Amino acid sequence: MTTIILKGIMKIHHATVLVTGANRGIGHAFAKAALARGARKVYAGARDPKSVTLPGVTPLRLDVNSPADIAAAVEAAGDVTVVINNAGVAQFGGLLAADAEAGLRQQMETNVFGVLRISRAFAPVLAANGGGSLLNVASVASWITSPALAGYAVTKSAAWSLSNGLRNELRAQSTQVLTLHMAFVDTDMTQGIAMPKSSPEHIVARAFDALEAGAEEVLADELTQQVKLGLSVRPGVYLQARE
Repeated sequence: MTTIILKGIMKIHHATVLVTGANRGIGHAFAKAALARGARKVYAGARDPKSVTLPGVTPLRLDVNSPADIAAAVEAAGDVTVVINNAGVAQFGGLLAADAEAGLRQQMETNVFGVLRISRAFAPVLAANGGGSLLNVASVASWITSPALAGYAVTKSAAWSLSNGLRNELRAQSTQVLTLHMAFVDTDMTQGIAMPKSSPEHIVARAFDALEAGAEEVLADELTQQVKLGLSVRPGVYLQARE
């Protein structure tokens, strides 16, 4: 197996890509775009592999909260050069709600510990295949919050910090770690939310362009860019997302 790298930068063309949560939404868009960009192979991870309907991918049973599934995925996908940590969950509700602690724990398991489990498991695979790349899906909620999605925002802030830590530790094995941030995207998860939304295809295109440019962070829409800029130019100011 040969990893295709241009001047130390990962290219999707001829890469072998693993996408978690690939049966719908942004994950489905990542898998489809990887094929369109000439990926050698695309593993589409999902808790139920029968839910993966995209032609051309290799369905893979992968619950990011299942150590057994992860171990089997590493065994089956030992040729991977790009890992996309996309699987995520979101629950509505504030931090003072009666079920806030249980809801936060459930979201942390997938949105933070799931990313950590997959990253740790596939880090040796990426190293053996030349370094490769990790692409971790975060959110504009890494930096802003609202009562409607307060727990989710906590997990995305943690995922952002987790990505930064992974980047530091994986630099020695030449693994690129890219964190993707975006606001609302038109998927099943955001149905019923009356806010402007980007298409999954737009977000994925921005993410892959950034990956191939060797970036460490991509702000994939205008709102996310404005929020990050606001934090940079007005330190110490806390922003609250509009509901």
